Amino acid sequence: MSASTLIDVPLPLAQLLADLAVDALIDEADLSPKPALVDRRGSGAHRDLHLGLMHASALALWPCFKEMAEAALAIGEVGQPLREALGRIGREGERAMLATTGGVNTHRGAIWALGLLVAARALGEPGEAAGAIAARAGRIALIEDRFAPRQQDSHGLQVQRRYGVRGAREEAQAGFPSVLDHGLPQLARSRHAGSGEQNARLDALLAIMTTLQDTCVLWRAGSEGLQAMQQGARAVLDAGGSASLGGRRRLRELDSQLLALNASPGGAADLLAACLLLDTFGSL
Repeated sequence: MSASTLIDVPLPLAQLLADLAVDALIDEADLSPKPALVDRRGSGAHRDLHLGLMHASALALWPCFKEMAEAALAIGEVGQPLREALGRIGREGERAMLATTGGVNTHRGAIWALGLLVAARALGEPGEAAGAIAARAGRIALIEDRFAPRQQDSHGLQVQRRYGVRGAREEAQAGFPSVLDHGLPQLARSRHAGSGEQNARLDALLAIMTTLQDTCVLWRAGSEGLQAMQQGARAVLDAGGSASLGGRRRLRELDSQLLALNASPGGAADLLAACLLLDTFGSL
């Protein structure tokens, strides 16, 4: 068999979906300049993360995403068996991630969000709209996983109680409104305006940040940090977005402000990866 013949052989759907999920995580990590987040410039507000670690973590999650897609294809419908299979596979993926990173939580939230979307797409049809895939992911997320370990008093849960905000679980259960209502529309607008792909992706991140109650920011910097993130992101977009001179100035100001507050919008970063993944599903 020639090399050209090998190239023409299509990948099984589960492998393709795993590839796309890992690509979305790597593309999110590489995107620069992201305010106070790990990117090609450095570690942002994080002392325990760097770009190489983010890449290694993403690659370590490929088997997890593949197994999630395979489980969805094998089970064939939304229901408790699928939800519990995804929970088990996700916990195994988290252990693989922590083994790779030496115990550093790089992608716990992304395993949840992207895993649901991979499974939801595996159950769907070619060319299915992003909204339908996200809604199916939300239906899966609403199902109880009877085998999930009792939740620890995590940073996210403490923030939710203190501020009365919605966390990553609730965002998924609602069908990813931050992605559908803000990220994807802004990505399309910026592309249409000729901003260039990297700037369009930055604008999509900023659009998510304008309304997201990011529990990562709230844990690190409280209401002051959240307000700085939301208002600063809106200021960048109002100034013309990251492709404009005024927008770039505002983006540098936002980066400096969030770094001074030690506020890293990790929740928004996870949802940008979900946004990029849903965007690539449109080509399947």
